Order: sequence, then structure tokens, then C-alpha cells
Amino acid sequence: MGEGGQGIRTTGADVLVDTLLANGVDVCFANPGTSEMHFVAALDRKPELRCILGLSEGLVTGAADGYARMTGRPAATLLHTGPGLSNGLANLHNARRARAPVVNIVGDHASHHLPLDAPLTTDIESLAAPMSNWVRRVKDPADVGPTVAAAVQAALTPGVATMILPADAAWGTLVLATPPQKAIIEVPRPASAETVREVARLIRSNPQGVAMVVSGDAAKADGLAVAGRIATACGIQLFNEVLVAHTQRGRGRVAPARIPYPIDMALATLKDIRVLILVGAPEPVAFFAYPGMPGRLVPDGCTVATLARHGEDLKATLEALGDELGVSPTAPLPVAGAPTDTGEPSGTLTEDAIAVIVAHKVPEDAIVCDEGVTSARRFFALSAFSAPHDLIMQTGGAIGDGIPLATGAAIACPDRKVICLQADGSAMYNIQGLWTQARENLDIVTVIFSNRTYAILHAEMRNVGVGEIGTNARQMLNLDNPALDWVSLARGLGVEAAVATSCEAFAALFSAALSRRGPFLIEARLA
Repeated sequence: MGEGGQGIRTTGADVLVDTLLANGVDVCFANPGTSEMHFVAALDRKPELRCILGLSEGLVTGAADGYARMTGRPAATLLHTGPGLSNGLANLHNARRARAPVVNIVGDHASHHLPLDAPLTTDIESLAAPMSNWVRRVKDPADVGPTVAAAVQAALTPGVATMILPADAAWGTLVLATPPQKAIIEVPRPASAETVREVARLIRSNPQGVAMVVSGDAAKADGLAVAGRIATACGIQLFNEVLVAHTQRGRGRVAPARIPYPIDMALATLKDIRVLILVGAPEPVAFFAYPGMPGRLVPDGCTVATLARHGEDLKATLEALGDELGVSPTAPLPVAGAPTDTGEPSGTLTEDAIAVIVAHKVPEDAIVCDEGVTSARRFFALSAFSAPHDLIMQTGGAIGDGIPLATGAAIACPDRKVICLQADGSAMYNIQGLWTQARENLDIVTVIFSNRTYAILHAEMRNVGVGEIGTNARQMLNLDNPALDWVSLARGLGVEAAVATSCEAFAALFSAALSRRGPFLIEARLA
């Protein structure tokens, strides 16, 4: 007890854990080091906070992203000083682009040790800032609770929040006389009536050439139902973003088209759009600059109007737009039905064949994590006719997020089958995630598109005008010397695996993997 019997003497590390739990953060993806040992010891005293060890920081941050997308709540990450944070920055970039709530806890040297410039001393604030929406350093043990509450609040804005925890703030003691501090979370509000009326005016005055891009809650089943009725009633084309953070697809659901990644296809898709309405999404632009090509994808003269921004109540805003346009909330939905072709391909295994087989066999309520890059492009369109499921993708262009996203999604939803569609090159960035999947016995089927090349970079060479790829360039774009042995790699990390070289073999392996629990990897060796 504290002086006079008031309060309880505790450590900053214990306050950190208690405040996380009080704010509903009960999962921590971790790769700790010496500076974080007091926090690790506190976790031992608080088993309510589940700890998941990742053998790479990219797995830690990507898994926290996947968890957040599927729950709408932040997980914590535990990272070791500036270098540990740096190793996880690429997937924090993806999380920030997905607008996913993540709370990073980055351990640092004790405050009095920093002036000595020990080997791991870095400017953590500067490293964190580009990939975070909020950054704050804990001052002392008494500042731990308020900083954690502020971090959770910032993450639920939503975004990536990074708190820096000096070792002496973790091991230091304080007398705590009040319960753990809770974040103040504001309820999202719909966009203004004036905005709704202006967007309705644009729709009425343009009977053709109107499109709508949905993201966030507007891309979930309930939001899509409202958007779909408006689109049908008013002749509006409905689109997902190029890279989809989280949507719900399948039979009985509204199925927007996806804006294509290749710039020539994207320009052709949007060439007749006169008004583009954004609902929780930014304006779509080209991923890169190409000689002689525009950066904006919409044609000159197109009006781009934001109906609602991420952080606002997207579904309520869509409902208000429907009311303003006189669209009945009970009007028929433009939903996808059963596929007309239920046959499965046979013979040589190709990317398209895998997409068809997976789309046919996706179980109801599954979660599909798509980092197939070029290999899985056909799956999105086919998934409209699959059993109802959730789909999440790598969102920021930083490859190496598929296995981590699947890991986090499986932790978030342990009763649902997770399917990871994974390009071979990007899988190598965080292959350590397979070990975590084995350790936690996560119910994930990983499909490796084994084409033994960075196919997307071959396409980009053509996009920038390179007609013939020479020896040096091929050495940087191909993965065939030596070829990756995915079955051995997976088994070495504790995951059962097998290889398929034909459509029949792949379909049989995929069905078998869906029928059992636990992680399984299929190397789909493409011709």
C-alpha cells in the first residue's frame, strides 16, 4: 500500500498491461528484447493478455494489422528499440494504408542511458513518424497509464499509434490510487446534410457516367447493401479500391468491381466517368509514374466528390444519401447468384485454374487473405459467386504481408477457416510466420503460387518501355536458381505441406486441407 494506506504500489510495466486490458486490448504480438523484459515479466503476471511470439518484426506488425481488420479493435505490438521497429515498418505502412487500429509499444533504453549512445540508441520518434498517425514517448512511470489510453484512442481514430517506453518507465514504481485510465472514444457521425445534398445533386444532374468507390464499413455487407440499392436505382457503377483493406463478398451480397492495378486497364475502366463519389476511400491514382501516362486515373473534367471520409459513419451517410435520392431501403438488391459454370478445370495447373478451384471451394464464413499479387488477380471477380466470406488484402504495396495478415486474422477469428493466397516471392519476406501458425495451431491454408519469378516486375519492365529483358535484369526478377522448395521450408517451420502440379492434385489437396484443422501449406507449382 502507499502512504497512509492509500493506493497500491506497482510498476510502470504493470500499469501498461492493466491499462491495455481495461481498454479492450487483450492480444499482443511480440518480438521483445532486453529493454522490454520488465514488460514481459508483467505479462507473466497478467495471463488475460494473450502474447503471440513472432520471429520477425514484419510478422508482428502485419499480424496486428490482420487482427485489427477482422475485429475492429487494436492489438498491441511489442518491438525492441529503433532497429526492431524499423524491421516492422513495411507492414505498419500497409496497416496505415488500411486505416487499421494498431498500438505499437517500442521499448527503449532507460532515459539516463540514452546520452551514452549505446549501440541500439536511435531516434525512434523519427523512425516511427512516417508510418504512424500518432507518436508519443512515456516520460516516467506515472505517465504510462495516460499514454496507453491516449494511444488506444489514437489507434481507434483509426490509425497506427506508437508509444515509446523507456526501460526506467517500465521498471520504475508508482502509487496507483485510481482504476486504469480508459480512452475516450467518440462515436462516428455521418457526413453533413449539406454534403449529402450536394452529392445527390451531382447524381441527379448526371444520369450517366457516375461511379462510387467504397471502403471501410461501406465495403462490408450491410454498407454494400445500401450502396448497391443506390447504384441500381441511379445507374451508378460501384467499385472497390485497387487494394482492398476488408470487404465481404459471395453469393447474396453486392459485389462491386475492383479498379484494376495495371494502369492501362484502370484508365480504360474509368474513361467514361464524369462524377466519382468517394465513400471512405481516397481518389484512385496510378501506383507509379509511367512515361507518357497520367498519374490520376479519372479523365480530365471528372468531378471527384467525397461523400464521407474514413472515421465518419459511412453506412449512415449512405442511408442519408438514399433517403435524399428517394431510394427505397427495401428495393431489390443487385446481388451475385450461383455461378453459371460449376465445373472445375483439369490438367495443367495455371494461375487461373487455381482461382477457379479456390472460388468454388471457399467455405462459408471463411477469411481470404490475398497477396497473390499478379497470380491471384482473377480470384476477386470469381469470389462474387463463392460462399459468403471476408476478404482482406495487402494495402500499401509493401509486399510480404500475406502470411502475417493470415496469422492475425486467425488469432482474431479462431473458429473460422483462413485461406492465404500467397505469391512465392513476397512469401519469403516473412516466412517465419509459418512457425507462429504451427506454434499456435492456427487454422490456415496457405496456397503458394510457385511461379519462381517476380511476375509483377516483369510486367512493370514492360510498362516502363523495356522490350527485351537481359541477363542482369532476369537475375533480379527470377527465383529459379535455385528454386525454392516450399514443402521443405514449411515442414522445417512446423507446418505440414504438399506440392501440386496438376489441377486434379491441387483440388484434392485443397479440399483435404479445408476438411482438417491446423496450418497446411500447398505449393501450387505452376507450369
